[in-house]
Amino acid sequence: MTFEYSTNEKLKSFKHVNNLVEKCLLNNFKRSDVLISFGGGITGDFTAFVASIIKRGVNFINIPSTLLAQVDSSIGGKTGVNSMYGKNLIGSFYQPCLVISDLSLLNSLPKREIICGYAEILKHAVINDVGFFSWLKKNSTKILEDRNLDVLKYAIFKSCKIKSNIVEKDVKEKDIRMILNFGHTFAHAIEVKNNYSRRINHGEAVLMGMMIATKLSFLKKTCTLNTLRELEDIYSENNLNYKFDKYFSFKDHDKIIRFMSNDKKNNSDKINLILLKKIGKTTKPGQHKFSTSQLRRVFNKII
Repeated sequence: MTFEYSTNEKLKSFKHVNNLVEKCLLNNFKRSDVLISFGGGITGDFTAFVASIIKRGVNFINIPSTLLAQVDSSIGGKTGVNSMYGKNLIGSFYQPCLVISDLSLLNSLPKREIICGYAEILKHAVINDVGFFSWLKKNSTKILEDRNLDVLKYAIFKSCKIKSNIVEKDVKEKDIRMILNFGHTFAHAIEVKNNYSRRINHGEAVLMGMMIATKLSFLKKTCTLNTLRELEDIYSENNLNYKFDKYFSFKDHDKIIRFMSNDKKNNSDKINLILLKKIGKTTKPGQHKFSTSQLRRVFNKII
């Protein structure tokens, strides 16, 4: 059986989940059967969640077709659908039986989608590996412009290795795995405020979020001006100029902060943020928490 979907974040809803579950049950899906996702991260998140709840779990294989999915969402076992209160607030941890990443699929992607995946590659370097960051400074053009397959292969392998090493230490995201969300608390709120429209895709929101988080890190003196400049330079050199104020006005700030307060990583009434200490090292999860009023006071300074 084949099920085809138009993929956008609105696919990740209980309505579509129930529809696919019922189709599978109608066809007498057994626990030994398998759901195969062929598509980007949205398709993978959605299919994996369905697989995790049919008869409490059927087999799941992921074939990610975008750079973003190959370097990020296909690794780690997170599944999820969205709520009106935020992104991926409903979900489960469910590991695929197999992930197959075919680099030839990337040839069909528009540049904007390559940038989207690059954002997560850059994030992995920023939070965990200064050597990889230095490599990216030299090779980003080969990823973004040339689509050099050898360079892409290394970048994808390195990103998956960084993420999988972190996930293995903390599968259920109770502690160290939270560093993978560097910039994402801002990014997810931006996506919700944007109503998940294609005006801003996930990677572009992550690029905004990482820069905002780094500026906040400098403001809070967890990182130096030099660290901030290093990130600004790689953005500038690769034309990654995703300015928050290009898309949102002052009146949007409060709504974005409210969406941040619903983030699933918060375990109190404060917003839990991962900040940057230096390239390759973040602060520890839970170390920096902000009330909405605190964040509101500094928001204008960090965008």
